[in-house]
Amino acid sequence: MLSIQDISIRIAGRMLIEASSAQIVPGARVGFVGRNGAGKSTLFRAIRGELSLEAGAITVPPRWSIGSLAQEAPDGPESLIDVVLKADTERHALLAEAETAQDPARIADIQTRLVDIDAHSAPARAAAILSGLGFSTADQARACQEFSGGWRMRVALAATLFAAPDLLLLDEPTNYLDLEGTLWLEDHLANYPRTVIVISHDRDLLDTSVDQILHLDHGKLALYKGSYSSFEEQRAAREMIEAKHAKRQAEERKRLQDFVDRFKAKASKAKQAQSRVKMLERMKPVTALVTQDVKEIRFPEPEKTLSPPIVALDNVSVGYEPGKPVLSRVTLRIDNDDRIALLGVNGNGKSTLVKLLAGKLPPFSGKMVRADKLSVGYFAQHQTDELDPDGSPYTHLRRLMPDAPESKVRARAGAIGFSGKAGDTTVQSLSGGEKARLLLGLATFAGPNLIILDEPTNHLDIDSRAALAEAINEFPGAIIMVSHDRYLVESCADRLWVVADRTVKPYDGDLDEYRRTILAPQTLPPSRERVREPSKPPRSRSEKSSLKQKIATAEAEIERIGGIIAKIDAALALPDIFQRDPKQAAQLTKARAAAEAALGKAEEEWLEASASFESAD
Repeated sequence: MLSIQDISIRIAGRMLIEASSAQIVPGARVGFVGRNGAGKSTLFRAIRGELSLEAGAITVPPRWSIGSLAQEAPDGPESLIDVVLKADTERHALLAEAETAQDPARIADIQTRLVDIDAHSAPARAAAILSGLGFSTADQARACQEFSGGWRMRVALAATLFAAPDLLLLDEPTNYLDLEGTLWLEDHLANYPRTVIVISHDRDLLDTSVDQILHLDHGKLALYKGSYSSFEEQRAAREMIEAKHAKRQAEERKRLQDFVDRFKAKASKAKQAQSRVKMLERMKPVTALVTQDVKEIRFPEPEKTLSPPIVALDNVSVGYEPGKPVLSRVTLRIDNDDRIALLGVNGNGKSTLVKLLAGKLPPFSGKMVRADKLSVGYFAQHQTDELDPDGSPYTHLRRLMPDAPESKVRARAGAIGFSGKAGDTTVQSLSGGEKARLLLGLATFAGPNLIILDEPTNHLDIDSRAALAEAINEFPGAIIMVSHDRYLVESCADRLWVVADRTVKPYDGDLDEYRRTILAPQTLPPSRERVREPSKPPRSRSEKSSLKQKIATAEAEIERIGGIIAKIDAALALPDIFQRDPKQAAQLTKARAAAEAALGKAEEEWLEASASFESAD
């Protein structure tokens, strides 16, 4: 059990957690929630032993391994699959030792332990995790250094999940994922066999993947059983009870104080007045839970409603290098009040499409018609790099309102969530959520007809995400969104487009159907029409490549196990080993039997993959 006993944590003079406790039982799947800056990541550091406590104690079972997402993305010439496999440090060390071990007893111990930890299936397990997080079979063989920082953070997440620690600590893991990867992670965490605590602002993940909610609010920890939806209901009931309790206590304190004030000067009532003074002193004040109101998000309305369609694409192709289109045969239209969510794994062209719609990329071919005087607001998280770190919300707005009086600029800053002194806070001092709010305000400053939101929920807490959903639904213009937050998509989108197979098509199903498709062991159909294909379609190139990789992996495993059996046979051939050391001989015999079983399994996998590859041809 993870035991948190009356801990207090102070950072830079600020008390984040004060005299708080929680008990996490083995096997619990816990969602850790609270406002940004409340101290959630700080508690993770304390659990890992990276931070000293001001008071109290955190006790982790001595044999438990603790795993969390690395702060820095892995890099280097190693393949993705090798990076992930190395995360199981015991397996990696045993395999390295097996290459050089000479002592028969140690060889037997190594092979027995490798069987115990199911080392043979490790490559398949690692490949399955990488695949779930969006890496194709070909990608898994590429060097880690070939990928961008965001993709390498996915590799770090894959390595953490593969290691399967006894206590898994995940801090906002979906920030690096698309919707498809998020859906896979939800399913993986829901079936995680050990203890997991995940900091997340993703409602759907907290509703589908965890069975307890740990809430940090005003420095206090509270553990609730059930999903996030259940937590909201329980907390609302608790707030109501505590508000009533606080009101009753306030009334009782007033009654006692009135008695003291009235009779403290009368000798006949002095004793009674004094006793009531003591009662007041012993009465510990109860304060009602104060819910911090989330700042509203509003998008300025466009000045004029344009004639539909505001954007129409007819057989358009687009990309970055002439002759190498990323998307082709795109025929779509956008109307004034559309709410469209883009689906599809990262790398399929969603960003290319939104850049085309935003006017940042011209089409290679086809016809693209935009309404006259169309105004587009474009938000993307990477735009934080374009903000002036030494500037403030006020100075950024002043550049857009050079001739406006200060009062109007201040009012506009307040409208996007930066009232008073907050408007003069430097960008480098803003939290991730505050930077996102500033970017949203700047992107929609001119009242655009079309707003494009590319992963707008990163760094926003749950209440701010709800405010964003409300703003989207109230906006009278068109909105296109790319988001891994299923709650936002389901709350706002009335049309789904899938970006796959180098084109874009409407998706007729809902997100539940899309989720089932993603988690099924088959290639994603971009629309329902693909479902009506023949029951045994020809295998695609990617499937053949996957089978070829399986064959090569199985062949390498057969060769490796064959070498192990040869070493064990050499040890068993030593003179008089059965008479001299019968226990060691028994261990070697057991290890050989286990190796034989592993060899048989590898040969079966090779035969199955080879047969499938031949039938594909």
